[in-house]
Amino acid sequence: MINTLIDKYYPEHNELRHILITHSTLVMERAVRICDAHPELGMDRTFVQEAAMLHDIGIVRCDAPGIHCHGTQPYILHGRIGAEMLRAEGLPRHARVCERHTGAGLTREDIVRQQLPWPPQDFLPETWEEQVICYADKFYSKTHPEREKTLEQAERSLAKFGEEGLLRFRHWHEVFEGT
Repeated sequence: MINTLIDKYYPEHNELRHILITHSTLVMERAVRICDAHPELGMDRTFVQEAAMLHDIGIVRCDAPGIHCHGTQPYILHGRIGAEMLRAEGLPRHARVCERHTGAGLTREDIVRQQLPWPPQDFLPETWEEQVICYADKFYSKTHPEREKTLEQAERSLAKFGEEGLLRFRHWHEVFEGT
């Protein structure tokens, strides 16, 4: 299923597809390691693998030339766009991961205060699977997809979204990494 969807939306074997697959694979591997380390959380490992590989599928429709995205929509919308794509494919659970992984999730207040082009409602990761993928995603950028960020670098990237998201990320770090 994963390869079929990636082939459908990224038919050309170009730099954008390479970035998507490299980034998503690293996010998936980290999320699965955490899933395996925490059986007490009861995460669905297969779902984590699938959803992590699809969490950024919407970048293909965004305008972000620095990462070879030549679509028309603002990059901040890639999660919403991906969610629409996956709902159209009959994958509503996977779609939730897409729309809830921006920053450490977005609250209605974040959206209104920052005047983001999102519907004014909460888009926070709720399930353990949504949370672990959102958390793992913060350690890998698409600008340098092969590099893993340190905890401090991930926190600095999140700080621009506000203190509340940073606190959520730190809580996930305690739960998932035990530190």
